[in-house]
Parts: sequence; C-alpha cells; structure tokens
Amino acid sequence: MQKLIWIGAFCMLFTFASLEIEAQPKERADVAEQDQWNLTGIYATKADWQKDKEQISKKLDEIAQFAGILAKDADTLYKGLSLYFDIIQAYQKFTSYSTFLKDQDLRVSETQAMGQEASNLGNLLAEKTAFIAPELAQVNETVIRQYIQDKPELQPFRMFLENIIRTKAHTLSDAEERIMALTGIIQQNAYDIFKIFANAEFQYPEITISNGQKIQLTSAIFGKSRSLPNRQDREKVFQTFFESLAKFQNTFGANLVAELRNHYFVVKARKYNSCLEAQLYSEKIPVEVYHTLIQQVNKSLPTLHKFLELKKKALGVDQLHYYDLYVPITPKLHLAYQIPDAQKIVLDSLNPMGEECQNMLMSAFANRWIDYMPTKGKRSGAYCNGSIYDMHPFILMNWTDEYSSISTLTHELGHALHSYLANKAQPFATAGYSIFIAEIASTFNENLLNQYLIDHAANDQEKLFLLGSYLENLRTTIFRQTLFAEFELQVHEKIEKGEPLTGESMSAIYLDIVRKYYGHDQGLCIVEPYIAYEWMYVPHFYYNFYVYQYSTSLIYSTAIAQKVFDKDPTIMAKYLGLLKSGGSDYPIELIQKSGILDPLSSEPFELT
Repeated sequence: MQKLIWIGAFCMLFTFASLEIEAQPKERADVAEQDQWNLTGIYATKADWQKDKEQISKKLDEIAQFAGILAKDADTLYKGLSLYFDIIQAYQKFTSYSTFLKDQDLRVSETQAMGQEASNLGNLLAEKTAFIAPELAQVNETVIRQYIQDKPELQPFRMFLENIIRTKAHTLSDAEERIMALTGIIQQNAYDIFKIFANAEFQYPEITISNGQKIQLTSAIFGKSRSLPNRQDREKVFQTFFESLAKFQNTFGANLVAELRNHYFVVKARKYNSCLEAQLYSEKIPVEVYHTLIQQVNKSLPTLHKFLELKKKALGVDQLHYYDLYVPITPKLHLAYQIPDAQKIVLDSLNPMGEECQNMLMSAFANRWIDYMPTKGKRSGAYCNGSIYDMHPFILMNWTDEYSSISTLTHELGHALHSYLANKAQPFATAGYSIFIAEIASTFNENLLNQYLIDHAANDQEKLFLLGSYLENLRTTIFRQTLFAEFELQVHEKIEKGEPLTGESMSAIYLDIVRKYYGHDQGLCIVEPYIAYEWMYVPHFYYNFYVYQYSTSLIYSTAIAQKVFDKDPTIMAKYLGLLKSGGSDYPIELIQKSGILDPLSSEPFELT
C-alpha cells in the first residue's frame, strides 16, 4: 500500500534558512487586472448595494407580520419560511460584497463604514426573526411533519424544521429568545479585549540576536523568528516572548475566564449538560467525536515521539528542546511558483477529481474568482467565500511565489469546489455546509497536491523538502490542535464544576498537557517552564471548541486520500457526492451515508 509519508529518509543533517524580511507590498492600482477578483458581477455600483439594503429592510418588516401565525397552516408556513430564506440569501450577498471591498484595503474608511452597515443590518435581522424558532418549537412535531408531507414545497426547509424540533428542549420562549439575541452585542467582548490588548496595546519585547539585528517580538515576528537558524537565538526568542506574556498572566486569565463563563451562561440558559454539548449540539455531532479524537491522538503519541527522535537526529543535537520544534527538518528550498505555473500544477494535481472539477478550476482561473496579490492595506491571510448562492465563490490570497502559496491556493479551491457543487445540487436552504465537513474538502485538496509534487519532484532534495513540510503539517495540525482541544476541554470543565480558575492554574494545566504530548518526562523534548504561558497568545481559545475540527478534518481527508492512492474505484464518486450534499443532513450522517468511512470508528485514524 502506498503511504502518504515516509520518515526514514530524514535521518541526516541539514542546514537552515535565516529569517526572511518581506518585500514592501504594492498599491492595488499596480496589480494586473487578471490577478484581481472581479466583483462587478455582485453589484455594478455601491448604489446598487444600498438599494439591496433597502429591500432587505422592507422584507424584515414583512417577516415580522408572520409572528404568531407562522405555523397556522402549511401554506402560511411555506410563505413565511420562503421569505425568511430569501432574506438570508440576499443578506449573504449584501454582507459578502462589503467584506470583499473592506478586505481589499483596510485603510479605506468608506468600506469600513459599509462593513459596519452590514453588521448592523445582520443584528437587526437576528432580532426581527428571533420569534421563528420558539414559535415553531411550540408546535407538535407531528403537525410540522404533516405539513411537510402535505406540501412538498416545504421539503427544502425540512432540515431547518427538523433542527428546530430536535433542539426544542433548548429553545426558549419568544421573549427569552429576543433577550438571548440581544446578548450577542456583549458575547464578543472578551475576544475583542484580547484582540486589542494582544495586537495593539501589549508592549512586545525587543531582543538583539547573534548577528546584531534588533527584533521586536510581536506575535507575527515571533512566528517567524522561532525558526531562526542560531539555536541560542531561538531560545532567547521563546524565553523572552513567553516571559513577557507571563507578566500579564492574571489579566489574560481573567479575560479567558470571562469568555468561558459566556459559554457556560448559554449552557445554563438553554439547559445543556456541558459547554461541549452546547457547542456541538446544533450540528448533531456527538461529544464522543471530540473525546475520541483526544483519546486516539493520545494513543498515537508514540508516533509523534518517533518524529521527535528523528528531528533530534536531523538537527544534530544531543537534546531536543521545545524551541527547536519550528526549525525545518529539511533544507529551506526556494521553490518558486509563478501564478500561471501554479495554476497548471493545481489542475494536474486535482485531475483525479474529474471533469466537473477541472472545468470549475479553469473557470476560476480564467474569470477572476481569485484576488492573488498582497497589496498595501489588504487583509492578511487567505479565505474562500462561497455564500453568494447564485454566483461563483470568491478567494482572497496573499501570493508570495512560495510553496505555502500554492498549498494555500489548493486549500481554498477545496472550499470553492465544495460551495460550487453544493450550490448547484442543493436548494439555498440546504446548500450551506458544516465547518466539520468544509475542512475535509480543503485538506483533501492539499493531500492530492502534496502527493503530486512529491511524485514529480525534480530531485531527492526537493522531495525531502516536500515530505518534511508534510510531516510538520501533521504535527502542527493533528497533534498541536488536539493538544489545544484537550486544554480547552479541561478549562471548560473547571468552570462547569464551579472550581476556581485563574491565569496561574491555566498555565499549570497547559504545561502539563504540552509536556505529556512532547515526552518531556521521558527526555524526548524538554518543555521549559515558560512554555506554560503559550496559551495566552492563542486566539483560538476564544472560538468555543473550534480547533478540534482542524484535526478531525485532516485525519478524515488523509484517510480518504489514502483510498484514492490505493486505487479504490468507488471513492471519488462517494467523495464528490459528500460535497454535493451540502447541508442536507447533519455532518456525521452525511459522512456515514456517503460510504467513504465511519467517522465514529477508529478507521480514519488507522488509515492516516
């Protein structure tokens, strides 16, 4: 059986790259048109965007008229839900456009104001439609199901109605739901405080490294400088950065505790058993999925420990330390990918997915679905937005010609394909899909790309670099994100039990988990005491049980890709069927019905 990774090739010594300084980005006006997305198909002018706002506002007044009569009969229910989903569809187009314009240049106050308009309209939408769920929850479920049977036009809304029936025990009265909707304006406070403090007001330390260069260790610069070639520099970077955070341990701790209490408030108000159940319930994901991930990854720690032994040999050190983990295991190669060449590689690597996928990719490249180049003021990172139902998806990039860029493009095109296929196959009400499945689509593409690049590597050095990059991705995505998930679970459980939780106790919990994962007690990797403070700069702990999906999705997608490489003739049709299913059922059920694998078993872990 062909394996996705091969670690034996790395038992050798390597040299390492120095910290790179990014070139000054261009102004947007200097970027070629073909490298910019074309937004004119959404709205020809900003005036058209404003007209849509007026139309959405009018429809919100209309939807309010269904309060108290929504479930009177099947026809009224159909009219009310049709109007509701028409509003949602229009709003997704409306808010996406403002987001795209804003993200092109965050310095522009006009588009910032448009973003605020869209956000305010979204809050109004939530408030005006808050009556729907509690009103329908009061109706006997046999009546709702009879309505669906009597009026086939209600079938697209079946999942929406089934979810209301299923969550009936956690739905409050109309008045209570309105109050819960209003709490949305304060639910983000802890995360907003974290962002402001961590990104704007925290005084990040400055150090001088061995070549005499002075570096201010902001979060972004820390992310780069933790892989410096000089070992003493790396140690200084880690120790200085985390000990600076430690000075505000109580502040970071109190703020995260406030966020955890927000989550627990929802548990108590909606009568869930735990914060984990409350977060996973809406998509009917059993809490066992979360617990199984942690258990299986803990069982697989010997694999991580084997990789750590390999890394120690590759680095030529007597003792591996936590500050060595981000140094590349292979030489830093400058694999330059110009956009046209990258497009061809993507097409070739994803060729196993078939003609429909190839046609979509060619259309994306030819018709300017993608905004490629980094420019002054542009939002960092990358994303795909496929929420405009009657249009194609849009992708934002910050292209650098490096391996990471072609990998990111492939990842985002996985999301684009998912949206494209789901929007074509599903009515709007069931086209939207779960994050739980979304990241399977993106990382499946990455698996195909990585295998293609390895198979077509120009030489052994290039192959080793690609394999090394893949191994590092497994460590940081499967093991590190599961480590985060385990920490997140433990601190939530402290809140649920009414036990005291402070910055100091969170640091102790975090250090114990990290040392377990990296074999500190066995001497595999020394985790210094200051690593206890690493949790303080991780924004994902404000995302409410989100990070586990990075791990599960990569595990599932890698297992699916393995079946492709093993020449399973049925797997691709099953996989594309999963993408086309959108949100027509709950994510676990969709994966099970596809016949690809059983997400509740150990099979995905065994294939990865």
